Amino acid sequence: HIFISFSEKEQQEAIEHIDEVQNEIDRLNEQASEEILKVEQKYNKLRQPFFQKRSELIAKIPNFWVTTFVNHPQVSALLGEEDEEALHYLTRVEVTEFEDIKSGYRIDFYFDENPYFENKVLSKEFHLNESGDPSSKSTEIKWKSGKDLTKRSSQTQNKASRKRQHEEPESFFTWFTDHSDAGADELGEVIKDDIWPNPLQYYLVPDMDDEEGEGEEDDDDDEEEEGLEDIDEEGDEDEGEEDEDDDEGEEGEEDEGEDD
Repeated sequence: HIFISFSEKEQQEAIEHIDEVQNEIDRLNEQASEEILKVEQKYNKLRQPFFQKRSELIAKIPNFWVTTFVNHPQVSALLGEEDEEALHYLTRVEVTEFEDIKSGYRIDFYFDENPYFENKVLSKEFHLNESGDPSSKSTEIKWKSGKDLTKRSSQTQNKASRKRQHEEPESFFTWFTDHSDAGADELGEVIKDDIWPNPLQYYLVPDMDDEEGEGEEDDDDDEEEEGLEDIDEEGDEDEGEEDEDDDEGEEGEEDEGEDD
């Protein structure tokens, strides 16, 4: 390898040229982002009638959304028993990305009349301001007397931590009051990017308990069949022994006849 040394001046000029080329690349990236955004906005509008039609069809299936959430590994980890009970009254979920997409999105949860809170709709919005700082805001939940699940979950947790047993997760509904890290809201992102595009795939996840139950039943059937086979084999052996005894008896009688 021949090593060609460049003067400091030539190296400095190369760095300046690299910087100019990099600026051109950055300009192209910005241009690409703007065009991609226009395409996303176009297709967001085209999807809306299909989302609307899907919501109308989902409304015909009882407990669609609570089943979908329970079947989703990340969301189910956030659900306590009473959260599940409350979510049985959830009839519709809607995710709306703001028109320019970059500035944020809103998730709306529509509820039937229920014993937990007065609200018909609970919403949470995520915003990015012009300087790129994230923030969020949500509906204040109007809990019915003694039904505030966010307070109940903390009491349950205290008891559980004392007993060191089945610790209930913090209530799903505390998400509506948590604005501490709007830029990294995991539940919001999961609902928007994973569940909302195709909730049916989670609704249709088979119930693992049922599958395990069927497996156990199959095992029991196999064991019963094996047991019956063992009994049959033992029966065959016993019959064989009885035949041998009969043969010996007959031979004995013949011998006595000969002696006479």
